[in-house]
Amino acid sequence: MFLPADKSDEVDLRKTYDAIVVGSGAAGGMAAHVLTSHGMQVLLLEAGKKLNINQELKSMEWPYDHPRRGDMPPDSHALSGREYTIRQPPYAKGSSYKHVYSYVEDGTGSDYAKDIVVDEKDHPYTGTPYAWVRARCLGGKTNIWGRLALRLSDYDFKAASRDGYGEDWPISYADISPYYDKVDLYLGISGHKENLPYLPDSLFQRAVRLNPAEVKLRESMIKMGRVVTPYRAGVTTDGLKHNKYRSRCYGRGACDRRVGGCDIHAAFDSPTGLIYPALETGNLTLRTNATVNEVTVDRNTGKASGVSFIDTDTGKTYTAKGRAVLLGASTLESARLMLLSKSSLYPNGIGNSSGHVGHNFCEHLMGPGVNGLMKELVGKPRTLDDGRPGSFYLPRFRNLTDRNPKFLRGYGFEGGSGTGMFPDNAYSTPGFGSAFKKTVRDYAGAFIGMGGFGEVLPRYENYVELDPEVQDRWGVPALRFHIKFGDNEKKMAADMADSAREMFEAAGIEVLGVSREILTEGYSIHELGTARMGADPKKSVVNQFQQSHDVKNLLVVDGSTHVSASCQNPTWTIMALCWRSCDRLAEELKKGNV
Repeated sequence: MFLPADKSDEVDLRKTYDAIVVGSGAAGGMAAHVLTSHGMQVLLLEAGKKLNINQELKSMEWPYDHPRRGDMPPDSHALSGREYTIRQPPYAKGSSYKHVYSYVEDGTGSDYAKDIVVDEKDHPYTGTPYAWVRARCLGGKTNIWGRLALRLSDYDFKAASRDGYGEDWPISYADISPYYDKVDLYLGISGHKENLPYLPDSLFQRAVRLNPAEVKLRESMIKMGRVVTPYRAGVTTDGLKHNKYRSRCYGRGACDRRVGGCDIHAAFDSPTGLIYPALETGNLTLRTNATVNEVTVDRNTGKASGVSFIDTDTGKTYTAKGRAVLLGASTLESARLMLLSKSSLYPNGIGNSSGHVGHNFCEHLMGPGVNGLMKELVGKPRTLDDGRPGSFYLPRFRNLTDRNPKFLRGYGFEGGSGTGMFPDNAYSTPGFGSAFKKTVRDYAGAFIGMGGFGEVLPRYENYVELDPEVQDRWGVPALRFHIKFGDNEKKMAADMADSAREMFEAAGIEVLGVSREILTEGYSIHELGTARMGADPKKSVVNQFQQSHDVKNLLVVDGSTHVSASCQNPTWTIMALCWRSCDRLAEELKKGNV
C-alpha cells in the first residue's frame, strides 16, 4: 500500500500557520482534513511517533508464528482489572517491570499493540482509581478503537429538558445530522437501517451478517419491543473510491485480538482516513514527537498566539505560531493542556473564566452483562465468525417513553457469539484427548454474551486538576483525578444485569453467568465533558461551534466539549462536531473575524 513520504520533522517554526492542531486522533485528524480542504495552512502536532501500523499489528500472523504466541516480553506488564480496584494511582510506581501498560494490554495479542499505548511509567497520574487508556502515536486510539460508530439523537441533545437533570446541548440533531452524513460518506460505515428515533440511522454500507444465535436473539427482542441490530461499525465494507489508503473489509480474521486494530485499514483510523489525504493537499505540515505543554497568548490581544511543545525524544522546547489553535488531544489531555496554559491574562488556565475546565466529567459505565448457551446450536456446523468487525448492538430501551423510577437515562449492550479462531470454552472444558477436542468444537459456536454501556451523568464534582507534585517523564505536571460513580450509575448497573438475564431467558438462552460488578471508572475509554459547550459562558467553556468563550481563536474539538455522555459510543459524534466547527472556523478566518 502506498503511503505518503514521511516529512514529519520538516517544520518551519518561523512562519505563522493558519491553524495549529494538537493531537492526531479522531478529532485532530478530522480538523486537519477539513481545514486543509479549505486551503488553510495547518500544522498538526502529535506527541507520539509515527508508527508503521502494518508492521505493528501483523494481523495475518498466526499465533504459533510469534515467539510468545502474541504475548509481550517478560519485562513488560499489563495492569489487570483487579489492580485498579486494590491499588491507587500512579499504578506503575514501584513496579519491578521495565514497562507497565494499561488494562487493554491484558490479554492475547498484547505484543502487537505495546508500541501504540503509553508506558505508564512515563505517564503517571494520581487521585482516585481510574483506568486511563492512552495511545501516543500518529492516529492515537483510532489505531485500536472498538469501531462502534453510533449517532446521538435529540433524546441525548435535549435530555435535560426530558428529565430535568443537567444541561441541554446548545445544538439539536438537525444541526449535526448533515455532518454525520459527511462522516459516513467520507469514512464509511457498516450497518442496517432500523428507523429508531433514539438511534438515528447512518448512510450505511453493507451490514455485518448476524449468525444463527444472534438472529434468534433479534427475533425474540422484537416480541419485547426491543432491537438487536448488526454492529454499526466504522468500517468500509463496500470500499471507498476516493481513498487509496484504505481497503474494504474482507474478514481477514484478527478483529477479535485483544486491543484490536486493522492493518488493511478497512476500519477507520485517522492516519489513512484523514491525515494522509490531507497531506496530499500540500496544506498540511505534520510534526510528530511534539508534546504540547502550553497554549501561548498574545498579551496585547488576549488571543492564542500558538503553542509551546517539547520534543519527545530530545527534551528540547520549541514554539510554533498560528492564527488559530485547535485542541484535539483527547478529553483529559485537552483539559490538562488548558489548565497548564496559565498566564497573567488567564491565571486559572486558558479559556477557564467559568471555572468549568476539567469539571463535568462523564463517560460510560461497564461491567454488568450476561453469558449464555444456545443449546440447539451444540454440535451444529461451524460458522465463520472470525474477521467480523463486530457482532450486534442492542440499543437503549429505558427512559424513552416510560420513566424508570430508580434512575435517569439509559444503556445499551454490545454482544456477540459464534466460532472464533480460538474457542474460549477450551479453558473451562474438562477432559483431554479426542473426546475433549470434540466437546470443545461442538460447543464453540453455541455461546453468546453481551455487556452493557450505561450513561454516566455529568457532575461538577467529578473533575481533574493538575497535581502540584507529580510530573511525567518530560517534567509536565500530571493530572489528579477526583472521579467516582454515583447512585444513579449504581442503580442503572443493577438494572443492566437484571434486564440482560431477562432478555436471554426470554430468548430461550441458558444463562451461564450474570456479571453485576461495575468496572473501574474510565474502563470504557469514553471520557467526555471536561470543557463542555453551552450558550452561557458562566456554565460552559466553549460555544456550539467549540470556540472558547474567552479566547475566540481557541477551539476544543474533541470529546471534552460533550455536555452529556448519552450511552452511545462517541467517536462518530466527535468527528461530526469537529467537521461542523472547522467549516465555520475556515469561513471566519477568511473573513478576518478570528
